[in-house]
Amino acid sequence: MNWAEFFSMGGYALYVWSSYAAAAVVLLLNIALPLRRRDAVLNALREFYRLKGRSR
Repeated sequence: MNWAEFFSMGGYALYVWSSYAAAAVVLLLNIALPLRRRDAVLNALREFYRLKGRSR
């Protein structure tokens, strides 16, 4: 088997490689989105406690 045959996947290359791409996107989103949400929550908590300290 040569590389061209490997990458053509027996005629199913579009399905196979798009499935790999979709899986990679999902895995990256599973890392990136919780990190962004964590930063947003921490910033909201910092702001909350900063404002709470002023009101005393």
